[in-house]
Amino acid sequence: MAQVHLKVNNLHYSQNNYPQQVIAVDKLGAGLSLKPEHLDDILSLPVQTSSSNNNLWFEVHTENYFVVGGPRLNYLRAVRENHNISFHGVGGSLGSDHKAMTDHTKQVKTLIDEFQPVLVSEHAVWSKSEGKYFADLMPLPRTQDALQSLIDGVDCYQSGIGRSILIENPSNYLDFISDMDEPQFLVEAARRSGCGLLIDINNLYISSKNTGIDALNYLKQIPADLVGEIHIAGHDPDPTLGQSLLIDSHAAAVAPPVWKLLEQALGLFGQTPVLVERDANIPSFADLMSERKTAQDYLDQCTGQKNLNMPHQEMIR
Repeated sequence: MAQVHLKVNNLHYSQNNYPQQVIAVDKLGAGLSLKPEHLDDILSLPVQTSSSNNNLWFEVHTENYFVVGGPRLNYLRAVRENHNISFHGVGGSLGSDHKAMTDHTKQVKTLIDEFQPVLVSEHAVWSKSEGKYFADLMPLPRTQDALQSLIDGVDCYQSGIGRSILIENPSNYLDFISDMDEPQFLVEAARRSGCGLLIDINNLYISSKNTGIDALNYLKQIPADLVGEIHIAGHDPDPTLGQSLLIDSHAAAVAPPVWKLLEQALGLFGQTPVLVERDANIPSFADLMSERKTAQDYLDQCTGQKNLNMPHQEMIR
């Protein structure tokens, strides 16, 4: 294939077919959210070797790249030259209104075919109803009907992109009557759809403070073989209610109790890729790399091993 030279911020790089996987998933270290303002810092990093077990990777929100050409895709191509990436969807609405999902997954698959992300994930939530999209990630009622709708949504999504995904636990701000607890709900959805789980530790911590659930007991109910990725992030108190209601803002540094819960999660799940999320009040790249180092230190101290191949398998039909 002829090389195509692209220019990003006065830096030339070559666009080739990316390998299916630069490194095995169990070689992934701690990752970071990819932010355009950090592009020059990222592109100046030394090239990683596949033998390292602490490789830096980057996550992007898939829908941000639903474009045809232009600098945004060129930025992602430049990063993908030397780093693994993961696609984290925010618009799939797996739990409801699946009529428009085919068009959505076609765009996701186009990106997957080019960039070969090492992980693909979505949220176990609903965002659409009767064709109307709500720019929010709303928890599902944990009923049998909602469970079946989530399973149907995951199946539709996975069939559309041709590979299995991970689904993420939501942030909960209110408690409500349900047929089952959230761990049971998510595990059942994963087992019956063939997907894996992405456990967001910050979401879990927020839910524990807002609704009174036991976060550690929650983690103990999740089978380690289902967990393919972990997220950590910062949160903020509600401007009016303060610490009695925590908001999943991704606008602050990771809080000490979230770090502690991450340590406990790794003790239960074994070595699992950890992503440090940041979507607002973006700090310097050096500050994010410092948080990333803390996450990597927790991974390095984790002695548990497991097979992480399942979450990114091709779907077999």
